[in-house]
Amino acid sequence: MNYNGTYHLFYQYNPEGAVWGNIVWGHSVSKDMINWLPLKPAIYPSAPFDINGCWSGSATILQGNKPVILYTGIDTENRQVQNIAVPKNLSDPFLEEWTKPDYNPLIEPINGINAASFRDPTTAWLGKDGYWRLVIGNESSNKTGMALLYKSKDFIKWVKVQNPLHSAQTGMWECPDFFPVSLTGKEGLDTSATGDRIKHVLKVSLGEKTADHYTVGHYLLSKDQYVPDNTSVDDSTGLRYDYGNFYASKSFFDASKKRRILWGWVLESDTKEDDVAEGWAGIQSVPRTLWLDKNEKQLLQWPVEELKSLRRKEVAMTNISLTKGILSEVEGITASQADVEVTFHLPSLENAELFDPTWVDAEELCGKKDATVQGGVGPFGLLALASKNLMEYTAVIFRIFKAQDKYTVLMCSGGVRSSLKPGVTKRCYGAFVDADLTDWKLSLRSLIDNSVVESFASEGKTCITSRVYPTLALGKNAHLYAFNNGTEAVEIAELKAWSMGRPKMNVKAQTRRKLDRD
Repeated sequence: MNYNGTYHLFYQYNPEGAVWGNIVWGHSVSKDMINWLPLKPAIYPSAPFDINGCWSGSATILQGNKPVILYTGIDTENRQVQNIAVPKNLSDPFLEEWTKPDYNPLIEPINGINAASFRDPTTAWLGKDGYWRLVIGNESSNKTGMALLYKSKDFIKWVKVQNPLHSAQTGMWECPDFFPVSLTGKEGLDTSATGDRIKHVLKVSLGEKTADHYTVGHYLLSKDQYVPDNTSVDDSTGLRYDYGNFYASKSFFDASKKRRILWGWVLESDTKEDDVAEGWAGIQSVPRTLWLDKNEKQLLQWPVEELKSLRRKEVAMTNISLTKGILSEVEGITASQADVEVTFHLPSLENAELFDPTWVDAEELCGKKDATVQGGVGPFGLLALASKNLMEYTAVIFRIFKAQDKYTVLMCSGGVRSSLKPGVTKRCYGAFVDADLTDWKLSLRSLIDNSVVESFASEGKTCITSRVYPTLALGKNAHLYAFNNGTEAVEIAELKAWSMGRPKMNVKAQTRRKLDRD
């Protein structure tokens, strides 16, 4: 949340090790979402209603500018219950201390609710009828995922609405998120916003696939129900925020700049033993601004503008022809930590491979047609975190296929050459991009940071995050290449790349004093 000009990031944290367990709410604060000051845990097990763990939840800012946290606690009976915490001192700019009122738990799993799958309350929204509403993730006995809806006048006594906000047979719905989006631009909306020029988004995290899926639709206020549009499927094959290593995401409305910000958890992909040896596990994605595409069918995402503050030396390339087998190195930057924006021009699509309509799984297709497999138009793109001899590289590539009445764009990221380290999951993630090729151009932005590559295709229509662990392409030994392995030539219309500075993390006392003054 952004409270009085300070961003607060709360996260699931084990202060005793780099493996799951002893979960508390870690707490960090920032003025720009780039440089962070870690504080002591905000919430930790201390009462019968959360003694066995303080799990995920959300922040809500109530009337009178009063922030509260709703979270899932594991009680003495190992039931998942919903609790509230409030700041001890609202005049503290960092809100370091939180208290738990004695009327906890607020919401219990009664009347047949599955107490082992009842968690992760959303940010609440205030209806015109004066009732607050929130959603809690759940799974029924027949594997139906549900967004259970609760309402309250005073934010203390909550009553379950008879029908779920929405449900589908996809298994457990973790970390639900429900928020409005504008039909008229990029501006974000407060979670309580309603109106004619608004649609709503429901996001759920599906644990079996470790993926965040969403639909765009309408919130029927009179029925307290959400109805997805029929523009995408409402199951585990539907739209995703990110088609790579990205899970349990949460968004919030940043009132200071009128935008909706999205965070995602990027998991480790190496072994638990490696996590223990390193002493930490798991990172947050770069925060992203989120808005509805003008086609009203999907969301667009883009790194927050504040990330540009880390840009250092810039290099540029224009009008570079990439014929089959050509590597063009992007020199003059620190390739292990870089921000790259490139627009590819496609002189001809005549030799695009025919698209087989049975190719419905993009990730499976990327596994069969990786960067080493020659095509017609593509594969082309970037080889990030590459060693000089190309024994290691993380490929971020496109292939273009000719379907019956249109061209289909496949995006892939990762691959078996991303690391030589044993035990690392070397997935080649994939997704189809709803790109408009009428101008014969395709854009890509990749954020490269030592062991993670976050990529945004076609101005943010499709995103893929890869978690990789190079052993050769480290520090100054990392290289960045543009390449083409298709028979059809591709041009770099424009490429800009920047070395990226290191943000402030785990900062010292003097930095904290400066943050206090700011």
